[in-house]
Amino acid sequence: MEKRFNSPPEAAAAIVMASRRVLTQPLGNTIVLSLLAGFYIAFGAELATVVTHDAAAHVGNGIARFLGGSVFSLGLMLVVICGAELFTGNSLLAKAALQREIPWSKLLENWGIVLLGNFVGSLFFAWLMVKSRLCDAPGISEHAIAIAAGKTALPFDVALIRGIFCNWLVCLAVFMAAAARDVAGKILSCYVPIMAFVASGFEHSIANMYFIPTGLMLAEQAGSSPAGLTWKAFFLTNLIPVTLGNIIGGVVFVAGAYWFTHLRAPK
Repeated sequence: MEKRFNSPPEAAAAIVMASRRVLTQPLGNTIVLSLLAGFYIAFGAELATVVTHDAAAHVGNGIARFLGGSVFSLGLMLVVICGAELFTGNSLLAKAALQREIPWSKLLENWGIVLLGNFVGSLFFAWLMVKSRLCDAPGISEHAIAIAAGKTALPFDVALIRGIFCNWLVCLAVFMAAAARDVAGKILSCYVPIMAFVASGFEHSIANMYFIPTGLMLAEQAGSSPAGLTWKAFFLTNLIPVTLGNIIGGVVFVAGAYWFTHLRAPK
């Protein structure tokens, strides 16, 4: 009987082989795919904002967070199934670098291009959402601003640790999707870990590239911004520690751990 999924060593090997794309993929393709990933994650973040803006009042905070995580998982489903270059998922390129299938310089080059592309895509999507006036519906704008303010109020070390937890789960979702051999399996692989990280309150750098600018633009539009919600705080207080945490979570706890256990040549 045909196997319905790849074993962990097979999934690890498949990720390494897929990582070799950075050696030949045209720059234009990488840029477009990174912009798309920014859009896709923003779709999930926007949907989570709409779904959770009044859910807690009806079903309680825990269920509201579960619902937010459930719909946010749309973003990674689009990335994995439709194809896109997502910075957090590309932490798994480290597995190929450790295996010496790609040079570390190529990994860093990819990360730089993809991070910038994800940022531009997310920021553009945030601007479009504000201009669409969909956030003007009762309660949504206030909720979006509160989300952004909460994220910029986190201490550096707290944001860093939440970033580690987040990308640990995101990269496990990508690992599981590599193990799945059909679309339904890939959807489920994306859903459970992503729902878990959002419901838990962990921090995702690319999602925050939508959440915080949206809150900033809506606050500027309203003419009143919560204390601490500034563009400077977005970069220094949230984006830098969360990005560093995402790298640690993905590289150390997923790429490095599974390279060591499944791919490292025995001495």
